[in-house]
Amino acid sequence: MTPIDHSQEYKESPGRVVPLANVRNIGIMAHIDAGKTTVSERILFYTGVNYKLGEVHEGTATMDWMIQEQERGITITSAATTCFWSDHRINLIDTPGHVDFTAEVERSLRVLDSAVAVFCSVGGVQPQSETVWRQAKKYNVPTIAFVNKMDRTGADFHSVLAQIRNKLGANAVALQLPIGEEAGFCGVIDVVEGKAKYFDEDDTGSKVRVADIPDDRADEVAEAKKRLIECLAEVDDLTLGLFLEDKMPDTAFIKGAIRRAVVSGQVTPVLCGSALKNKGIQPLLDAVVSFAPSPVDVWDVGGIDPKTEKPMIRHVGDYQPFSALAFKIMADPFVGKLTFFRVYSGTVSKGMAVYNPRTGKSERLGRILQMHANYREERDAVFSGDIAAAVGLKNVTTGDTICTQNNPIVLESMQFPDPVISVAVEPRTSSDRDKLYSALGSLSEEDPTFSIRTDEETGQTIISGMGELHLEIITDRVLREFKVEASTGRPQVSYREALNQPADANTKFVRQSGGHGQYGHVIIRVTPKERGAGITVENKVVGGNIPKEYIKPIEKGIREAAKTGVLNGSAVVDFHVDIIDGSYHPVDSSEMAFKVAGSMAFKEAAKKAGISILEPIMDLDITTPEEHMGDVIGDITSRRGIVREVDTQSKITRVMARAPLAELFGYATALRSLTRGRAAYSMEPAFFEKVPVSIQKKILQKEA
Repeated sequence: MTPIDHSQEYKESPGRVVPLANVRNIGIMAHIDAGKTTVSERILFYTGVNYKLGEVHEGTATMDWMIQEQERGITITSAATTCFWSDHRINLIDTPGHVDFTAEVERSLRVLDSAVAVFCSVGGVQPQSETVWRQAKKYNVPTIAFVNKMDRTGADFHSVLAQIRNKLGANAVALQLPIGEEAGFCGVIDVVEGKAKYFDEDDTGSKVRVADIPDDRADEVAEAKKRLIECLAEVDDLTLGLFLEDKMPDTAFIKGAIRRAVVSGQVTPVLCGSALKNKGIQPLLDAVVSFAPSPVDVWDVGGIDPKTEKPMIRHVGDYQPFSALAFKIMADPFVGKLTFFRVYSGTVSKGMAVYNPRTGKSERLGRILQMHANYREERDAVFSGDIAAAVGLKNVTTGDTICTQNNPIVLESMQFPDPVISVAVEPRTSSDRDKLYSALGSLSEEDPTFSIRTDEETGQTIISGMGELHLEIITDRVLREFKVEASTGRPQVSYREALNQPADANTKFVRQSGGHGQYGHVIIRVTPKERGAGITVENKVVGGNIPKEYIKPIEKGIREAAKTGVLNGSAVVDFHVDIIDGSYHPVDSSEMAFKVAGSMAFKEAAKKAGISILEPIMDLDITTPEEHMGDVIGDITSRRGIVREVDTQSKITRVMARAPLAELFGYATALRSLTRGRAAYSMEPAFFEKVPVSIQKKILQKEA
């Protein structure tokens, strides 16, 4: 597949600083501790945005600007910035690696044109590496791989390359080979150009010394170049033509072929370096500029017409109708609510009215800001392909499209996982109650995976999120940013309910109180479905026994009843409902009556079907010294866990396991105790599974 050149098909605004074809919207994504933020900091340093190097371990990283990030040495929120390299504008987003903040990765990848996937040279492809890779593939985001930490003991470039191919299923091909091993790592060999590049530590790697390839590596480089060309020939017709004629393409041709293959998503080029030791970042920037797609390459922007709900296409270009996607909301203490958006077509200037198809209303755009992490720069206008933030949009939420009212479009939004853990939260003093609710409301606007509800029985405020760390950060932000002291209860698991077998219900809702009454009669059949299948409702009523206008209310009643559950208030998931029959009254029937009848019928059928409680099962990836392996595995087994794989290399054992979330509270402390603080782990949701009968009884007794 050869990308089409659209450069002659669009016009650019005279106010644009950089041609659209020279814009790159990239994200840095990886497993936690692979070195994403350090890579981002080096990019900012070498492109001249920062005059000195920021370090994660010292709490001075520009992109980790939140105090919670600096204290913990992790990325919590995705940070956006802009830099320039070789006459190209690079809009860069540094994303979190911890699974609790996976929504930040999801919404960032939705609006990016390409991503740099960072892998640890020792850890290789880790669980969150696989998660972010799946997210990138979901949005068809082309990817460049960077194997980081090549200076570490146990670094193995070729092992990571093989893992990218085997575990991720990527068509990965090496564009570089490392020079030196572990602590002796000093540079890279450029396979395409046939040159060695060395980085001098004395000047923070700013000067790159180019030299000939070491004689003893010539055969290895020739073999790598041969594999590269063979790989390109498989996906690029122009390269295949030369390959069949047994002709060796020149450097410029190979680079063009790599770009075509990357833009089409068929090849993942792999580079290497050590960001902390300032090695390999400039060639990575060169690769982004040379091979990553520009907004012009993402020519067809798909959406739907909000009036007809039919598919429609919008093209890039400054003179096209304006359309943008709001992908992030942030509460800024200085300017208020910030709405981050990516412009797909047209231009927008401050003070302009923009239309939101979801609400059907227009709002006036206040200020437009170019963000550099938490610093901001005023912009009068932004253009097609730009990423910026707006002040003044009150009714826009994550995933909304903003456009012009006379040319509306709804762009594809994004989906977020449901919360898996909940805690009760209370203000320390009654006078802080309103302030607490206001703070939590602001944070829920920012974070689609964070939700708030009030328990109807206890009156407690329940907050839900993706993990213990997620909720810990939320409560910490409530204190620091909103100055509200709050206390939390023990975390509670967000369970689900599932039907055990098919069942029928024949339910009438009749109320008579003088004048018009209420009458709704439905007969339904519920059938359980496989995990993850969702809820479906089908109308099988014949003969007009229930008028069509009452079918939607019945479905609404069924879905609302499913949300509140039958056994313990957890949502019922993964089932199908057939609305088989019923009856109506020409005077007393109403939408409300049939909604109530649908709700009652579902609960009746669910009780007949029998209910099982489902619990979230987590994937665990634990790295521990070999001598503690037995203790770690024994502890997992005691937590109703299953060990799936054990891999020992260089006296370090990697244990991959699954265990219920309910058994993993406080696991970080327990693991530290078992291994004297020498082990590390990561955890992410895998699926929901039925709890054992004995555990289900305990859950119901506890909540009774």
